[in-house]
Amino acid sequence: MTENPSIYAQAGVDTAAGDIAVELMKSAVAKTHGPEVLGGVGGFAGLFDASALKDYDRPLLATSTDGVGTKVAIAQAIDKHDTIGQDLVGMVVDDIVVVGAKPLVMTDYIATGKVVPERIAEIVRGIARACEETGTALVGGETAEHPGLLKENEYDVAGAAIGVVEAKNLLGPQRVAGGDVVIALAASGFHSNGYSLVRHILARNDVLYTDHSNELGGTYGEVLLEPTRLYTRPLLDILGDAELGSAVHALSHVTGGGISANLARVLPEGSWSEVDRSTWTPLPVFRHLSDLGGYTLESSEGAWNLGVGMFVVAEANKAHAIIAALQTRGIEAWITGAVSLDERDLTGFDQGAKGINGGAVRMVGEYAR
Repeated sequence: MTENPSIYAQAGVDTAAGDIAVELMKSAVAKTHGPEVLGGVGGFAGLFDASALKDYDRPLLATSTDGVGTKVAIAQAIDKHDTIGQDLVGMVVDDIVVVGAKPLVMTDYIATGKVVPERIAEIVRGIARACEETGTALVGGETAEHPGLLKENEYDVAGAAIGVVEAKNLLGPQRVAGGDVVIALAASGFHSNGYSLVRHILARNDVLYTDHSNELGGTYGEVLLEPTRLYTRPLLDILGDAELGSAVHALSHVTGGGISANLARVLPEGSWSEVDRSTWTPLPVFRHLSDLGGYTLESSEGAWNLGVGMFVVAEANKAHAIIAALQTRGIEAWITGAVSLDERDLTGFDQGAKGINGGAVRMVGEYAR
């Protein structure tokens, strides 16, 4: 049954605005499509030709879904929506590469109080740009107008993606060995985690997102919307390298839960590692917000990445070559610890996380200045 558009509009839903938004975003979405994508934008389902999977001996599908948390509140507060899409792709697609998988397709979902076509298109264009950068086809999405549930300028975004990895190349704890080193990959900022704490600190100090910070070199809103760094392409390049790929045993995406807990998830039971804080200097925004909130950097390690967005666990003799390969691809990296299987007292270590009985990790030392 087709509803009378004018009647639906009386309830606050503007289907015509949704159609306009689709037209505005179509060209950006199309740029993510290779010959494997069948059809265009607007179908009930996105279609992807998976014939290439027949060349795999045992293809494993990897899937991930996520959002960007309360970072959207800052985008809405300063009316800047062109980077939040990259945050979404980073949160979803970089989870897939953690197991060694190549991302294939992604879909997005935007719920809003009122469809403003230009704003929706801006968000989706950001998603599409990041999908293009990571080699992921954006094959579908949904924009839902929820008047009465969300305010006119409020929205939330979520996404899901699917990738594939050859079973014999699956990364994870089963490949990690004693003596492996832990390589830290630099983050661009907060990425998409810990923003509830950020917002709490700013509100408590009566700081507006439009206020300028001399220490940070911009307004709080602009600095806090620094988009999530995308690690997929550089890591897939390394995994596909004949010499370096086999030396990478595990990857960890530093997202919700903090630094040590996320590393512990990809280490085998019975192993442990100490992450040396002195090997890096947290970005100024972390120190500034910690000082503003009256917290130590150490106390925020469970909420913020403090400048580390990803870990690579790899063979020690290939670590420097991996670091060099990352740096040529624009990602600063450094050795920050090692994995041990020796027995020891694990009091004070984070042991596994999110239902996974992994290894044990703790932070040691003091952050460099």
